[in-house]
Parts: sequence; C-alpha cells; structure tokens
Amino acid sequence: MRTKAQTGLLTSRTRTALSVAVVILLAAVGFVALDHLLHEVKLHDVRVAIHALGANDLLLAALLAAISYLVLTLYDVLALRAIGRPLPYRTAALASFTSYTLSHNLGFALLTGGSARYRIYSMAGLGVGDVARVVGIASATFWGGVLALAGVMLTWRPGALAIDGMTLSNDMVRALGIALLLILAALLVWAGPRGRTLRLHGWSAPVPAIPALLAQIGIGALDLAAASAALFVLVPGLGIEAWPAFFIGYTLAIIAVLITHVPGGVGVFEAVMLVALPHTSRPELVAALLVYRLIYYLAPLLLAVAIIAAQEGQRWHRPIARTLRGVHVVASGLAPVMIAALVFLGGAVLLVSGSLPAVPGRIALLHAVLPLPFLEASHMAASLVGAALLILSAGLYRRLDGAFWLTRILLLAGATFSLLKGLDYEEATVMLVIAGMLQWTRPAFYRRTQLLAEAFTPGWLATVAVVLGLSVWIGLFAYKHVDYQSDLWWHVAQHGDASRFLRASFAVAILLVGLAFLRLFRPAAPIRHEADTVDTAPVEAMALAPRTDVNLAWTGDKRFLLSDSRRSFLMYQIKGHSWIVMGDPVGAQEEWGDLLWRLRERADAAQGRLLLYQISPDMLPLAIELGLQITKYGEEAHINLSTFTLEGPDAKPLRYAERRALRDGATFEIVVAANVPAIMDELRGISTRWLKAKGQREKGFSVGCFDPAYIGRFDCALVRQQGAIIAFANIWKTQDKSELSVDLMRHEEVMPYGTMDFLFVNLVQWGKAQGYAWFNLGVAPLSGLEARRLAPLWSKLGALLYHHGNAFYGFEGLRAYKEKFSPQWEPRFVAGPQGLSFGRALIDLQALIASGGGAST
Repeated sequence: MRTKAQTGLLTSRTRTALSVAVVILLAAVGFVALDHLLHEVKLHDVRVAIHALGANDLLLAALLAAISYLVLTLYDVLALRAIGRPLPYRTAALASFTSYTLSHNLGFALLTGGSARYRIYSMAGLGVGDVARVVGIASATFWGGVLALAGVMLTWRPGALAIDGMTLSNDMVRALGIALLLILAALLVWAGPRGRTLRLHGWSAPVPAIPALLAQIGIGALDLAAASAALFVLVPGLGIEAWPAFFIGYTLAIIAVLITHVPGGVGVFEAVMLVALPHTSRPELVAALLVYRLIYYLAPLLLAVAIIAAQEGQRWHRPIARTLRGVHVVASGLAPVMIAALVFLGGAVLLVSGSLPAVPGRIALLHAVLPLPFLEASHMAASLVGAALLILSAGLYRRLDGAFWLTRILLLAGATFSLLKGLDYEEATVMLVIAGMLQWTRPAFYRRTQLLAEAFTPGWLATVAVVLGLSVWIGLFAYKHVDYQSDLWWHVAQHGDASRFLRASFAVAILLVGLAFLRLFRPAAPIRHEADTVDTAPVEAMALAPRTDVNLAWTGDKRFLLSDSRRSFLMYQIKGHSWIVMGDPVGAQEEWGDLLWRLRERADAAQGRLLLYQISPDMLPLAIELGLQITKYGEEAHINLSTFTLEGPDAKPLRYAERRALRDGATFEIVVAANVPAIMDELRGISTRWLKAKGQREKGFSVGCFDPAYIGRFDCALVRQQGAIIAFANIWKTQDKSELSVDLMRHEEVMPYGTMDFLFVNLVQWGKAQGYAWFNLGVAPLSGLEARRLAPLWSKLGALLYHHGNAFYGFEGLRAYKEKFSPQWEPRFVAGPQGLSFGRALIDLQALIASGGGAST
C-alpha cells in the first residue's frame, strides 16, 4: 500500500505532467490553427511584405514600444508605494523592465517575472510577501487598463467585436462594454477615498484610494494602448477608424496568451490576431507580427541582458568577488537568468533558421567554393547546436560551470556553422554577441556539479518541445509547395533546402530524445566533501562545549565541518536538496561565521539550500548576514540549579508527585556509563514497549535513538519499583559542568503516579549536588509564537498549530509540564532560504528526523 507521502508525491508529479502536456497541447493547437489560417500564404509573400515596411513605420513602432516599457516601470513604482515600501525609481524600473522582458519572451512556465523581481527586491530588503504583493498589484494595474480600454472601445464602437463566427448584436456588445466600466466604477466606490485592505486566505494586499486607483488604471490603459499601437502602425492599410477593432483583437490575443501559458505566446498570439482581423492582407499581417516580435519582444530582452550583464559583470570583476561576501553577491545576481534566456533564444534562432530556405545568392557563392557535402553537414550541425543551446540554457539558469564551458564552445561553433551553411552573418553576429555577454559574466557560473543531474525542470522541457515544434511548423510552412517523397530524405543538391530541413529536424529530434533518456536513466553523482568534513565526532572540540546538545554528535547520523584550528565545528546532514545544521556551532564563537559561510558556499555550489535548526539568539546576526529568513521555532527551558528549590507554593505539584511516587515504592538511581551494558536488555525492553504504546518509531538527527552503542556512552538515571526498572533517561553532561540534561526518556505503560516528575526532581537535585550550573529541559516547539496581523506567515502557521494542533502533538501540554519547574525560557529559531524554499527545507528537515537521520544525496 502507498503511504500518504508517496500518494502526495504521485499526485504532484501527475499534476506537473498534466500541466506540461496541456501547455504542449495548446501550443500544438496554435500551430494547427496558424497552418489553417495561412494555408494560402507563401513564405515569399511574407518576405516581400517585410521588405515593404518603411523606415518611418519601424521607427514609430520602436518609439511606441519604448513608451510602453517606460510606462510598465510605473507599475512597480505605484505598487511599492501602495504597500508602503517605496524604493528609488532606478531599482523599481530595473525590476519591472527585466521581469517583463523575461515573461514576454518566455512565458510564465519557465522564467517568471516574479523570480526576476524577487532577486532585485530581496537585495533591496523586501521579503517574499512584499514581492508577492508587488506582483499582485502590478497584475491588477494591467487588468485595470484592459477593462478600462476594452469597456470604452466596446461602448463607443460595438462593431469592433465583429469577428467571423460571432453573432453578438451591437446592443449586446455595448452592454458588455458598459458592464466592464461599471465593474471599474464599483471598484472605485468600494475602495473609497481612504482605500481598503483585501484579504484572501491569510494573504493581504492594500487597495489604494480613488486617486491612486485612477492613476493605476490610467497607466495600465496607456501601456496597453502604446503596446498595441506599436503593432498597429506596422500593418499597412489600416486607418484610424480600424483602431477599435484592432485593439479588441489585440486584447483578446494577450488574454489568450495569459490563459494558455504557452511560452512567449508563440502561435497563440498570432492565431488570435489573424482571426480578429479577417479582412487584413494575410502576408502583410504576418510580416507585421514577425517584425513586432523583434521590436517589442526581442530587442527589449537584448537591452535588459546587456544592462544586467554590464552592471553585475562589472561588480564581479572587482576584488569583492574574491571574498566570502562576494560569493553571496554572485549567487543572488540576476545575470544567469537573463543570459540563460538569451542563450535559449539563440538556440531557437538557429533552429528556425535551419527550417528556412537559404538566400539564393549566398548559397550560390558558397557552392562555388565549398563541396556540397560540407555545406550539408554545416546545415545539420547548426541545427544540432541550436538544440543543444536550448538544453544548456537550463544549466546556465542553475549557474553550472559545465554549462558555461559547453555553451561558450557551441556559440562559437554556431557562428561558424551559420556562415558555412549559407553566409548567415546576421545569425553569426547574434551568436558572437551572446558569447561575449556570457564571457563577461563568467563569475556567475560557479557551481561544479553534474550538468544532467538536476538541471531540467518540466517547464523548461515543455518550452524546448514548443520551440522544436515551432521550428518544424515553420519548415513545413516554408516548404508547403514541396511534394514530399521518400527519396527527399536522401536528396542532396545545391537548392535542396527541403531535404536539409527534414534531415536537420530528424537529427535534432534524435538528439533531444537521447538527452531525455539520458536524463531519465543516468544517476546523479554523489556529493563530494572536502577533507575537513568528517563523519566521526570531533572529540577534542566537543570537550570545549558549554551546552549538552553537543552530545548529539554521538548519534552517528551527522557530518561535521571543522574550523582551520580544529577547535570548532558544526553538525549537519543533507536531506534532499537541504543542508541542515543542528544547533549552534561548537567552539570559539569568532570562528562560527567562517564555518557557516563555508557550508553555505558548498550548499549553493551543490544547488542546495541551507537551513539552521534550533539556533540560539547568538546566531541571529550571522543568519541575517547569510541572507536567511528567520522564524521563531519555540522556547527552551533552563533551570538555574543554584536557585532551584522544592519549597514554596510554585513547587507544590512537584512535592506532591515525589511523595506519591515514594509512597508507591519508587526509588531513584544513577548508573554510571561503565555499568549501563549490564542493564541494556532491560532498557531495550522498556524502550520497545514504550514505542509500541505510543505508536512511534525511532527518530534521529535532533534526538538520539535507542542504540546500545549510543546509550552505553552516558550515565543513566533510573526509577525502580520493587527492584524492577520502570523508567530511565540517559544523561547529557558538559565537561565544565555548565549544563546538565537528558535525551531519551522511556518508561513502562503501568507505573506509579508522578514517576517522571520524580525522576526529574531527583536528577535536578543530583545535578545541583554535583555542582552543575543549569539543567536544560529541552525545547517546547512553537511556544511563544504570536499570530499577529503583521507577523510572518510561518509564525502565523506555527501559532495556529500550537493552539489547535494537540490532536497531532501536545504542544501546549509540553510547555505546561516544563513550566512546573519554574524555568527560564530562551527563544530558539530556524533560519532558512527565502520564500517557498523555506517550506521545502522544513519538509526535508521533518523527513530527516523521521528517517532516523540518514543522509539522502
């Protein structure tokens, strides 16, 4: 039978597979629709239409596109003001411009605008919640502009929606436009002069007052108007009277792209525009759409990549890149994302070029100086390089050094093959420019790991499939006049463009299928550790520890990172992609920072995430410096043994429990470690019955388990009744007697009332007599968390679980039990990566503890 975890994992994988399948299916539908709509259109006619576009039209389209992107930057400016976190315009503009260029070109399934915003805004001090609010408000600004302009157009010119196949009357269309305007009016009235706060499932976002809302709607409308006008001026023969119908078609195309999530809207956007403008010359409209993609999509992306590469590359080439903090600067940079997107589009350019016929004059010139087989091989090689660049872009996105070296070689090879297959100097120039930007950002690709182990996500693979489908569709469109025969595959001639297309497409498909199988069956290389990482407890350094939890080093389920002096260390383990540190480092506090930075670098180089578990307040400055998100985990109870007493009203429950246990024949005993093996069988029996009664199994990492080798290292506190052991706890001590504690506490199901209180009272009194300073009662998880309105999400969830989760774990009861000893409470924290990765790290932590602490690489 499957466990719940396995079922959940299966469900998650099924959903992911279905999402990828839906995206590919929608892209295929778009290509089929395009093929049907362009059945009578020839590639030659499209080329003629492109050459017919005037310079003034191109300049005007570029100007309108620039206005659109300039207005887009105001989306973030207004959103930051709305959430009360205004930033300099330069920061907001950079975040907005880079995020929209990525999402416009690659869609939301691959590199979303949210990830680009997060990288920039997190460096400016914004948390994941603030970034989510910015994205939400910016999206609302866009839809406000859509509703406003669409409502005005449909009300003013209802005939604008006269699309083939639609039978709506003008009155119905006008009513739809009025309804859209009424929705906006209702929103303004609801917001009022002071604004409101929108709350949904624990998430909140401010709704600005009427003046700010009007500004947002106006900005959205201006952006949409400028973006659509950039395409409008490229379509010949359209007068201003055609603007309403054109705008409605453009709006429908944008909405279709957002709904389908097809990367870049390839095929979907064009198909909707062709349907929305049935009376426009098809070749001229296709030419306008192609040029529009270059002006509004690709040119801004190139500019964004150049800005990021120049900005971050210059910083990385300074001495700071050679310091520890420089590693964090490189790791948080945006250049790898932008370069990955550019390389992906470079691969798409080579694939599309391989699907199109060569320029006759150029191919004739090449044929005069190169043998035909050499030309044929260059054509296929260029297409294969394009397919490889699509794959390697995923590795660049993950900052893999292997991807950097291979991509640089293939970009240079792609430039060479572009020249050899048809003197395509335009493509060669693009490849060389991308190679230059890649080289300039070399420090960003520092992760030494197996390229094919974890580089590809389902979304990336879906996008690769869409681009491959696009190149095949373009080839079929370009050679629709060719009579496909079986011998066409083997036809080699100077003008055999269709044959070259078929062979290159087949070779690319074989390459991608082969890589898919390699990705599926090739095992990931194990993580390698440097010489100062050991798997045995560092005994000498442990002797310096002032805290008893250092004894967790003896559980056998941890790795240890030692300082250069060998006098300090930290305990950690790897589970999934999470590198989890147990507690504070041990040893000289001045060496903690170096240990944590070294482990953080290793985790980052292995594409992992760092999580610090149950750290003390002393660790908070370092956690902040490491760029980690900090959440309170609970509170740890400490008994001051110098002041502990059973006198007074507060100790009455403890006195009563002790007397009851004594009356029922309970006795207390300390067994030194050397004599523990003699009673090991009795202790094992108690432990086995305790686990069975509790329905539990042994845990690890943050607690010990019943292992004779582990239990035999420590003195043991026993409670006997009539000579038989009924309860025990192994004793943790520090050599300097600064602290005393226990780890495993097991007992029989039937025992005298107050047995465990009796054990603790006697053990505390024993420790006081032995000269120990403190007794550590351990952590009360989730204790002290408050679900205030502005508290972080994790704190709210923890507080909710603490107060209402007793069915799963007695959080409140555990706190109340320890409170009987009148301890001093000290907070404990968890520090991990920002955003959803924090939740994933907590899941890995729980799996690590539940599995007994075994490594999972």
